Parts: sequence; C-alpha cells; structure tokens
Amino acid sequence: MASFESSPTSSSSDPTEKWTYDVFLSFRGKDTRHNFVNRLYAALVRRGIYAFKDDEMIRRGKLISTELLKAIEQSMFAVVIFSENYANSSWCLDELAKIIECQDRMGQKVLPVFYHVNPSDVRGQKRDFATAFQQHEEEFTGNMDKVSKWRDALAAAANLSGWHILKTVDRLVFLDLFFG
Repeated sequence: MASFESSPTSSSSDPTEKWTYDVFLSFRGKDTRHNFVNRLYAALVRRGIYAFKDDEMIRRGKLISTELLKAIEQSMFAVVIFSENYANSSWCLDELAKIIECQDRMGQKVLPVFYHVNPSDVRGQKRDFATAFQQHEEEFTGNMDKVSKWRDALAAAANLSGWHILKTVDRLVFLDLFFG
C-alpha cells in the first residue's frame, strides 16, 4: 500500500494541502463494522494513519450525510469495503458515487476490498448486487439517474485492483498483506 502523508486543509491550490484525513472508510455497518472494519481502523490508527470512520469521527448533533460527504472530499484515500449487503444501502451507494467523483475530480485514490463477496459479482452487479439494484429501481422509479449513477460508481470502483478476502481467509492475514 502507498505511504500515507497528510497535510492540513488549506485554501492553497497545492493539492497536497487539501487533505484532512489520510483514509475514508466506506462500508456497510451491519456486515463489517464490529469485525473487519474495527480491526482495520485500529490497525490504521496504530500505524499513525488518520482515518475517518463514521462512528469515531462524527460528533453528536451533526448531520451525518453532510459530514460523510465532507469527509470523503477531505480524504486522500478511500477504502471501499464491498460486502454482501453493501449495495442494499442507498447511503453506501451515495458515498461510493461521491468517492468516484473525488477520484475523477481531485485525484483521490480508491482502494477496494471485496469482503466475502466475489469481485466479479460486484463488477457485473450479479447475485446480491443484482437483487439490491432491482429493489433500488423499484424504489427510485422517478429518479433512475440516481440509480444509474450508483451503478456506474459501483462498476468503476469494482474495476480497480483491490483485495479479495474469502470467508476462509483469516482477516488478520489481510491486515498483514495490507500493511505488510
């Protein structure tokens, strides 16, 4: 993994000075928060990497969606943890669309992790991902542009080289590979 060096946010046009966070973690909480993501976050912190994890960084009383989108824009890297129910969440898909926008517009680096899902299922939007998008198309009938944007963002992120964590692979092995 690339070395992380953060700089304070600034109004300067120097792109190295625009980052507040080294890493933004995008994940489906009910799938990964209390196991993989907590361990990953702890490993990042131990390494001195300033990571944004929603339940650690958003203060009580703040509007969650606004804080998440702002944190994405202020992060040098985005680690997107695709899990079985990731695409079920419109919040996750909104985050992902913003992450891809920041990759294209600001040069943010996106690092996908395929946690107990087949990367080709994510890329091709098959199985659980196909079911999730079927439900989104029914729910957002009047806003198919949003669903299309989500589909494009998912495909873009899933086409990046990343890590595939099988159910049979110990999560700690991944952390060794990730920080090795």
